[in-house]
Amino acid sequence: MKEQKNIFDLVSLECSKQTTKAYSTSFSLAIRLLNKEYRNAIYSIYGFVRLADEIVDTFHNYDKKKLLNQLRNSTKESIKEKISLNPIINSFQNTVNRYNIDWMLIDSFLKSMEYDLDHTKCTTDSYKEYIKGSAEAVGLMCLYVFTTNKATKYKDLKPYAESLGSAFQKINFLRDLSDDYNHLHRVYFPNLDISKFDNVQKKSIEKDIEKEFIHALVGIKLLDKKAQKGVYLAFRYYVSLFNKIKNLDASYILKNRVRISNFKKIMILIFSQFLFKLKY
Repeated sequence: MKEQKNIFDLVSLECSKQTTKAYSTSFSLAIRLLNKEYRNAIYSIYGFVRLADEIVDTFHNYDKKKLLNQLRNSTKESIKEKISLNPIINSFQNTVNRYNIDWMLIDSFLKSMEYDLDHTKCTTDSYKEYIKGSAEAVGLMCLYVFTTNKATKYKDLKPYAESLGSAFQKINFLRDLSDDYNHLHRVYFPNLDISKFDNVQKKSIEKDIEKEFIHALVGIKLLDKKAQKGVYLAFRYYVSLFNKIKNLDASYILKNRVRISNFKKIMILIFSQFLFKLKY
Protein backbone atom coordinates (compact mmCIF):
# COMPACT_ATOMS: atom_id res chain seq x y z
CA MET A 1 0.00 0.00 0.00
CA LYS A 2 2.79 2.41 0.91
CA GLU A 3 4.57 1.59 -2.36
CA GLN A 4 1.39 2.46 -4.31
CA LYS A 5 1.16 5.82 -2.51
CA ASN A 6 4.79 6.46 -3.45
CA ILE A 7 3.91 5.95 -7.11
CA PHE A 8 1.01 8.40 -6.80
CA ASP A 9 3.32 10.89 -5.07
CA LEU A 10 5.75 10.66 -7.98
CA VAL A 11 2.92 11.21 -10.46
CA SER A 12 1.74 14.18 -8.37
CA LEU A 13 5.22 15.70 -8.32
CA GLU A 14 5.49 15.29 -12.08
CA CYS A 15 2.25 17.30 -12.45
CA SER A 16 3.81 20.11 -10.41
CA LYS A 17 6.99 19.98 -12.50
CA GLN A 18 5.11 20.11 -15.79
CA THR A 19 2.94 22.96 -14.49
CA THR A 20 6.06 24.96 -13.63
CA LYS A 21 7.68 24.28 -16.99
CA ALA A 22 4.51 25.14 -18.91
CA TYR A 23 3.88 28.44 -17.14
CA SER A 24 7.33 29.82 -16.32
CA THR A 25 10.56 29.16 -18.21
CA SER A 26 12.44 31.57 -15.93
CA PHE A 27 11.47 29.83 -12.68
CA SER A 28 12.06 26.43 -14.27
CA LEU A 29 15.62 27.48 -15.04
CA ALA A 30 16.11 28.84 -11.52
CA ILE A 31 14.80 25.65 -9.89
CA ARG A 32 17.23 23.54 -11.92
CA LEU A 33 20.11 25.45 -10.31
CA LEU A 34 18.96 24.52 -6.82
CA ASN A 35 20.45 21.52 -5.09
CA LYS A 36 18.49 18.34 -5.87
CA GLU A 37 17.19 18.08 -2.32
CA TYR A 38 15.25 21.35 -2.74
CA ARG A 39 13.98 21.10 -6.31
CA ASN A 40 10.93 18.89 -5.83
CA ALA A 41 9.63 20.93 -2.91
CA ILE A 42 9.90 24.20 -4.86
CA TYR A 43 8.19 22.62 -7.88
CA SER A 44 5.37 21.61 -5.53
CA ILE A 45 5.02 25.11 -4.10
CA TYR A 46 5.04 26.74 -7.53
CA GLY A 47 2.47 24.25 -8.87
CA PHE A 48 0.08 25.06 -6.03
CA VAL A 49 0.56 28.82 -6.36
CA ARG A 50 -0.02 28.63 -10.11
CA LEU A 51 -3.20 26.62 -9.60
CA ALA A 52 -4.66 29.33 -7.37
CA ASP A 53 -3.48 32.09 -9.70
CA GLU A 54 -5.11 30.42 -12.70
CA ILE A 55 -8.45 30.29 -10.91
CA VAL A 56 -8.35 34.03 -10.33
CA ASP A 57 -6.86 35.22 -13.63
CA THR A 58 -8.04 32.72 -16.23
CA PHE A 59 -11.18 30.75 -15.37
CA HIS A 60 -13.56 33.56 -16.30
CA ASN A 61 -16.47 31.31 -17.31
CA TYR A 62 -16.58 29.55 -13.95
CA ASP A 63 -17.52 30.42 -10.39
CA LYS A 64 -14.10 31.58 -9.22
CA LYS A 65 -15.13 32.14 -5.62
CA LYS A 66 -16.49 28.61 -5.41
CA LEU A 67 -13.34 27.16 -7.00
CA LEU A 68 -11.06 29.07 -4.62
CA ASN A 69 -13.12 27.94 -1.66
CA GLN A 70 -12.84 24.35 -2.87
CA LEU A 71 -9.08 24.79 -3.21
CA ARG A 72 -8.80 26.19 0.31
CA ASN A 73 -10.86 23.39 1.86
CA SER A 74 -9.16 20.66 -0.16
CA THR A 75 -5.71 21.97 0.73
CA LYS A 76 -6.45 22.20 4.45
CA GLU A 77 -7.97 18.73 4.49
CA SER A 78 -5.10 17.23 2.49
CA ILE A 79 -2.50 18.63 4.90
CA LYS A 80 -4.38 17.04 7.77
CA GLU A 81 -4.94 13.68 6.02
CA LYS A 82 -1.60 13.71 4.18
CA ILE A 83 -3.18 12.92 0.83
CA SER A 84 -5.25 14.52 -1.93
CA LEU A 85 -6.70 13.04 -5.09
CA ASN A 86 -5.74 16.28 -6.83
CA PRO A 87 -2.09 15.61 -7.86
CA ILE A 88 -0.93 19.22 -7.50
CA ILE A 89 -2.49 19.57 -4.04
CA ASN A 90 -1.10 16.16 -3.08
CA SER A 91 2.38 17.24 -4.14
CA PHE A 92 2.01 20.47 -2.18
CA GLN A 93 0.78 18.82 1.02
CA ASN A 94 3.77 16.47 0.95
CA THR A 95 6.06 19.51 0.98
CA VAL A 96 4.02 21.32 3.64
CA ASN A 97 4.12 18.31 5.95
CA ARG A 98 7.78 17.50 5.30
CA TYR A 99 9.00 21.03 6.05
CA ASN A 100 6.31 22.01 8.58
CA ILE A 101 5.24 25.04 6.55
CA ASP A 102 2.99 27.28 8.63
CA TRP A 103 -0.67 27.21 7.54
CA MET A 104 -0.81 30.96 8.19
CA LEU A 105 1.37 31.52 5.13
CA ILE A 106 -0.91 29.42 2.94
CA ASP A 107 -3.96 31.15 4.38
CA SER A 108 -2.40 34.57 3.74
CA PHE A 109 -1.66 33.62 0.14
CA LEU A 110 -5.20 32.36 -0.50
CA LYS A 111 -6.68 35.51 1.05
CA SER A 112 -4.72 37.58 -1.46
CA MET A 113 -6.15 35.48 -4.28
CA GLU A 114 -9.64 35.98 -2.85
CA TYR A 115 -9.00 39.73 -2.68
CA ASP A 116 -8.60 39.77 -6.47
CA LEU A 117 -12.15 38.51 -6.91
CA ASP A 118 -13.83 41.39 -5.11
CA HIS A 119 -11.48 44.35 -5.53
CA THR A 120 -10.06 46.25 -8.48
CA LYS A 121 -8.10 48.89 -6.55
CA CYS A 122 -5.86 48.91 -3.50
CA THR A 123 -5.52 51.34 -0.63
CA THR A 124 -2.10 51.76 0.98
CA ASP A 125 -2.99 49.20 3.68
CA SER A 126 -4.58 46.65 1.34
CA TYR A 127 -1.62 47.00 -1.06
CA LYS A 128 0.82 46.06 1.72
CA GLU A 129 -1.45 43.21 2.83
CA TYR A 130 -1.80 41.94 -0.74
CA ILE A 131 1.96 41.87 -1.29
CA LYS A 132 2.41 40.17 2.07
CA GLY A 133 0.07 37.37 1.03
CA SER A 134 0.66 37.06 -2.69
CA ALA A 135 4.46 37.31 -2.77
CA GLU A 136 6.11 37.47 0.64
CA ALA A 137 4.17 34.42 1.87
CA VAL A 138 5.28 32.37 -1.13
CA GLY A 139 8.90 33.39 -0.56
CA LEU A 140 8.61 32.35 3.08
CA MET A 141 7.18 28.95 2.08
CA CYS A 142 10.32 28.47 0.00
CA LEU A 143 12.45 29.67 2.91
CA TYR A 144 10.99 26.88 5.06
CA VAL A 145 12.42 24.48 2.49
CA PHE A 146 15.81 26.19 2.25
CA THR A 147 16.26 26.30 6.03
CA THR A 148 14.99 22.72 6.54
CA ASN A 149 13.25 23.18 9.89
CA LYS A 150 16.02 25.33 11.39
CA ALA A 151 13.93 27.90 13.25
CA THR A 152 16.75 30.32 14.06
CA LYS A 153 18.02 30.37 10.48
CA TYR A 154 14.47 30.94 9.20
CA LYS A 155 13.95 33.83 11.60
CA ASP A 156 17.26 35.44 10.58
CA LEU A 157 16.54 35.21 6.84
CA LYS A 158 12.81 36.04 6.96
CA PRO A 159 13.13 39.86 6.48
CA TYR A 160 15.34 39.37 3.41
CA ALA A 161 12.95 36.84 1.87
CA GLU A 162 10.09 39.28 2.41
CA SER A 163 12.03 42.04 0.64
CA LEU A 164 12.81 39.78 -2.30
CA GLY A 165 9.20 38.63 -2.66
CA SER A 166 7.94 42.20 -2.39
CA ALA A 167 10.38 43.46 -5.04
CA PHE A 168 9.45 40.61 -7.40
CA GLN A 169 5.74 41.36 -7.01
CA LYS A 170 6.10 45.10 -7.58
CA ILE A 171 8.03 44.39 -10.76
CA ASN A 172 5.23 42.02 -11.80
CA PHE A 173 2.74 44.83 -11.18
CA LEU A 174 4.73 47.20 -13.42
CA ARG A 175 5.25 44.54 -16.09
CA ASP A 176 1.56 43.63 -16.14
CA LEU A 177 0.13 47.11 -15.63
CA SER A 178 -1.43 47.15 -19.09
CA ASP A 179 -2.92 43.65 -18.95
CA ASP A 180 -4.15 44.02 -15.37
CA TYR A 181 -5.96 47.25 -16.16
CA ASN A 182 -7.23 46.58 -19.67
CA HIS A 183 -8.23 42.94 -19.27
CA LEU A 184 -8.79 42.35 -15.55
CA HIS A 185 -9.69 45.95 -14.58
CA ARG A 186 -7.21 45.91 -11.68
CA VAL A 187 -4.80 48.53 -10.42
CA TYR A 188 -2.58 47.32 -7.59
CA PHE A 189 -0.54 50.43 -6.83
CA PRO A 190 -2.41 52.34 -4.11
CA ASN A 191 -4.43 55.42 -4.97
CA LEU A 192 -3.11 55.38 -8.53
CA ASP A 193 -5.21 57.07 -11.20
CA ILE A 194 -4.16 55.06 -14.23
CA SER A 195 -5.01 57.93 -16.58
CA LYS A 196 -2.42 60.09 -14.81
CA PHE A 197 0.34 57.50 -14.51
CA ASP A 198 3.60 59.18 -15.54
CA ASN A 199 7.36 58.85 -15.21
CA VAL A 200 7.41 60.62 -11.84
CA GLN A 201 5.09 58.00 -10.32
CA LYS A 202 6.95 55.21 -12.11
CA LYS A 203 10.31 56.36 -10.70
CA SER A 204 8.86 56.55 -7.20
CA ILE A 205 7.81 52.90 -7.43
CA GLU A 206 11.20 51.97 -8.87
CA LYS A 207 13.02 53.57 -5.92
CA ASP A 208 11.09 51.33 -3.52
CA ILE A 209 12.05 48.27 -5.57
CA GLU A 210 15.73 49.26 -5.64
CA LYS A 211 15.80 49.53 -1.83
CA GLU A 212 14.22 46.10 -1.48
CA PHE A 213 16.68 44.54 -3.94
CA ILE A 214 19.66 45.92 -1.99
CA HIS A 215 18.24 44.47 1.22
CA ALA A 216 17.31 41.12 -0.38
CA LEU A 217 20.79 40.60 -1.82
CA VAL A 218 22.23 40.62 1.70
CA GLY A 219 19.96 37.67 2.53
CA ILE A 220 20.85 35.75 -0.63
CA LYS A 221 24.49 35.86 0.46
CA LEU A 222 23.47 34.30 3.79
CA LEU A 223 21.56 31.41 2.21
CA ASP A 224 22.85 27.87 2.29
CA LYS A 225 25.13 27.28 -0.73
CA LYS A 226 22.78 24.60 -1.99
CA ALA A 227 20.00 27.17 -2.43
CA GLN A 228 22.04 30.23 -3.30
CA LYS A 229 22.59 29.68 -7.02
CA GLY A 230 18.93 29.14 -7.92
CA VAL A 231 17.73 32.09 -5.86
CA TYR A 232 20.49 34.26 -7.33
CA LEU A 233 19.37 33.38 -10.87
CA ALA A 234 15.79 34.39 -10.04
CA PHE A 235 17.19 37.61 -8.58
CA ARG A 236 19.26 38.31 -11.73
CA TYR A 237 16.29 37.60 -13.98
CA TYR A 238 14.15 40.12 -12.13
CA VAL A 239 16.97 42.66 -12.08
CA SER A 240 17.17 42.34 -15.88
CA LEU A 241 13.41 42.72 -16.23
CA PHE A 242 13.50 45.68 -13.85
CA ASN A 243 16.28 47.38 -15.82
CA LYS A 244 14.27 46.97 -19.00
CA ILE A 245 11.21 48.51 -17.34
CA LYS A 246 13.27 51.42 -15.97
CA ASN A 247 14.41 52.27 -19.49
CA LEU A 248 10.85 52.45 -20.82
CA ASP A 249 8.54 55.42 -20.73
CA ALA A 250 5.45 55.24 -18.50
CA SER A 251 3.25 55.61 -21.58
CA TYR A 252 4.74 52.41 -23.04
CA ILE A 253 4.12 50.47 -19.81
CA LEU A 254 0.48 51.52 -19.93
CA LYS A 255 0.01 49.97 -23.37
CA ASN A 256 2.35 46.97 -23.44
CA ARG A 257 3.31 44.01 -21.29
CA VAL A 258 7.08 44.00 -20.85
CA ARG A 259 8.71 40.71 -21.79
CA ILE A 260 12.13 39.08 -21.86
CA SER A 261 12.71 36.68 -24.74
CA ASN A 262 13.66 33.04 -24.12
CA PHE A 263 17.03 33.72 -25.75
CA LYS A 264 17.66 36.58 -23.31
CA LYS A 265 16.63 34.31 -20.42
CA ILE A 266 19.27 31.78 -21.47
CA MET A 267 21.86 34.56 -21.66
CA ILE A 268 20.84 35.72 -18.16
CA LEU A 269 21.32 32.13 -16.96
CA ILE A 270 24.84 31.94 -18.41
CA PHE A 271 25.80 35.41 -17.16
CA SER A 272 24.33 34.72 -13.70
CA GLN A 273 26.35 31.54 -13.34
CA PHE A 274 29.48 33.44 -14.34
CA LEU A 275 28.77 36.20 -11.81
CA PHE A 276 27.91 33.65 -9.15
CA LYS A 277 31.27 31.91 -9.54
CA LEU A 278 33.07 35.26 -9.30
CA LYS A 279 31.19 36.51 -6.23
CA TYR A 280 30.41 33.37 -4.27
